[in-house]
Amino acid sequence: MSRHFLTGEELDAGELERLIDRAQELKASPLSSDVLGRRTVALIFQAPSTRTRVSFEAGITELQGHPMVLRTEDLQLARGESVRDTAYVLSRHAAAIGIRTGPDELVRELSQHAGVPVFNMLSAGHHPCQALADLLTLKETFGRLEGLKVAYVGDGNNVARSLAVLGALAGVEVRIASPARYSLSAPVAGAVLSEDPREAAAGADALYTDVWVSMSDDPASAQDRRRALQPYRMDGELLRLAAPQAIVLHCLPAHPGEEITEELLYGERQRIWEQAENRRHAQKALLELLLSG
Repeated sequence: MSRHFLTGEELDAGELERLIDRAQELKASPLSSDVLGRRTVALIFQAPSTRTRVSFEAGITELQGHPMVLRTEDLQLARGESVRDTAYVLSRHAAAIGIRTGPDELVRELSQHAGVPVFNMLSAGHHPCQALADLLTLKETFGRLEGLKVAYVGDGNNVARSLAVLGALAGVEVRIASPARYSLSAPVAGAVLSEDPREAAAGADALYTDVWVSMSDDPASAQDRRRALQPYRMDGELLRLAAPQAIVLHCLPAHPGEEITEELLYGERQRIWEQAENRRHAQKALLELLLSG
């Protein structure tokens, strides 16, 4: 039976630790693995992407594989072919299938019928590949994960949920500060939920945010979201509440002046661009794990 990576909950603590360690090794020696050995990985993009697409394409190539990029208009899914039939066909040609989409159910259905590993590149409820890169960035910066405190400030979205799930597995205390209207619907993996960004930031080792309005949000509600989230902007004042060695994270794309100030986005304390690069290394370690199972 194929192994999948849909939410991050498929890993145990030991596997996650080994994956992050392996990602560090692959970052130090990017061409040291040929696990794909001229095999193809299908990458389904039902939503636009920058970091996800470039990091997976580059990483698969470094693993000696071929990234087969499939956009919505490239597939008969757009004309009514079933997810099941699509899974059957792709499994005959690809060593693994990644999908960036909206509905979580579509990701689950694809994994139920695929004969090869399926990994979630982003869905409405989860962004586990991003969380792997976040943990790699924290490990690089602090030399450990156990006992770290990360404050996520802003919309309680898929990024926040995956950070909570995988952070808990790594021994990281994840605090999520959001307005009530945009909070996670229920506590996730022991994350500390609050409506006070200052409380979340106090003594934290990292401050983390995401865009306030994403491409999946209703445009009509954009101004309401901005008004509700304005008190959650990451700025110098919030950073001063964090630990003296605290770093700034953002999964990108960023809108300076909205969810984060330009001072923090490009300042000395940020690890944002390292975080973006680390998508590639963490995902390569993930592919090794999925294809060796």
